[in-house]
Amino acid sequence: MTTLYKDELTQTSVANCVDRMQITSAKTIVTLMVCCALVLRFVVAALSFHGIAAPSTDHGQFGAEMGWVARSLALGQGFSSPFFPRTGPTALVPPLFPYLLAQVFHVFGIYTAKSALVILFLDSMFSALTCIPIYLSLKYAAGERPAQLAGWIWAIYPFSVYFSGSQVWDYALTSLLFACCFCFAQRLHLQQRLRAWLGFGVLYGVAALSNPSILSQFPFLLLIALWRFRHTGPSVLLRAVVSLVGLSVIVAPWALRNDRMMHVASPVRDGFWLEFWAGNNGDTFTSNPSWAHPASNPIEMQEFESEGETVYLAHKHTMAVRFVRDHPFIFAGVSIRRAVRFWTGFWSFNPSYLKSEPLDLPNVFFCIGITVLMIRGMWRWWKVDREHAIPYLITLITFPLPYYLTHSSMDYRQPIEPQIVILVAVGLFGFRDWKRSTRSKVVENWQQYQPEPQMVYRLAANVHNNPIVSTSWLFALDHQDTSDPDKH
Repeated sequence: MTTLYKDELTQTSVANCVDRMQITSAKTIVTLMVCCALVLRFVVAALSFHGIAAPSTDHGQFGAEMGWVARSLALGQGFSSPFFPRTGPTALVPPLFPYLLAQVFHVFGIYTAKSALVILFLDSMFSALTCIPIYLSLKYAAGERPAQLAGWIWAIYPFSVYFSGSQVWDYALTSLLFACCFCFAQRLHLQQRLRAWLGFGVLYGVAALSNPSILSQFPFLLLIALWRFRHTGPSVLLRAVVSLVGLSVIVAPWALRNDRMMHVASPVRDGFWLEFWAGNNGDTFTSNPSWAHPASNPIEMQEFESEGETVYLAHKHTMAVRFVRDHPFIFAGVSIRRAVRFWTGFWSFNPSYLKSEPLDLPNVFFCIGITVLMIRGMWRWWKVDREHAIPYLITLITFPLPYYLTHSSMDYRQPIEPQIVILVAVGLFGFRDWKRSTRSKVVENWQQYQPEPQMVYRLAANVHNNPIVSTSWLFALDHQDTSDPDKH
């Protein structure tokens, strides 16, 4: 065995040992961040569930429309009654979360404290698991250390904790599913097998049934993957078709149900024009006036019951279009205000408004800070690596557009909050990849001191059998005194 071969074997062995240790360490760290996120959210859920299940006239705190439809499912009345009175079949909300909540009602009782605790625990679990696709997304694009930092930020991120631990809605479930879709799309161009492209479409279809707002991102993520794939494999068009088939297989049955039951062409839900009218009726005191919804206005509820959902929504469509046509400048101005609110949390400094929304002012400072860090992270990423930054930039530009036209608040941006947190992490810490620097440092030290091959074999055995010993050894190697070579 030549000296050169011994040196190469030594360097390769050390590099492999370090890689194995870092993989083990990364798994441990990700598991730890998920557990910490879960505990924090469980604490919030334990403090919140009694308020969710508190007796009330309509149990609106228990998921509002989601909870009312889940109640109908649990009572065997089908997917119906999106408000407290019985109003017949509905497509006003997407199906995935109401069916999940209905199963909780079946087991633990309708509107009980046990059901509140269980559904908040499930939401907390979904939110905590979102650490994993966040970590994997940033690790793929920027390296180990930024990925870990982003995961830890999500674990303690106030919005993710609040919306999962104290709110009965699809926020946490949609965030998890879309984060998985986004992570999948980043690597999709590396997949030669058609079943991977089919799986992407299927997964995205499931996410769309949780919240159809994320459907706007599907064509962009797919086109980016196809553009990257064109250099590595043939049949780009076939893969596009396969992904669309996967999406259609999941979404089409629900769309057909809506067409048959509601007599409307609606892939997932049909409530857009109600939301559009709620934000464009001349009342700008708040972004989303409560009186415009049947759940909080007896007059609107009476109209909804008498006309039926389809006719009622058709009337709102007509009224909203008429208002925009008659008042285009008001519509444009309010849309700009909604865009500002989406990223800053600010709507008005009117004392009456602030009295009704006392948390708006402190929320503004937090949201502005998050947005500034997000923009800084996007700018840093764009200068370093545009290829991986483009999907994030497209998401930030295109996802909020429907909310600029209807009404906006912090809960509406929860589906893309994991991507926002990733950009915040980049804005805070940049792209320094400590994994690569640590690996290079260790290999460099070994090249300098050239240990015997037998020592390498013993180190490899220690790394495999006892990661704690190997970690201590690497720490000592990194901090040893190089002034006297005889000490080593």
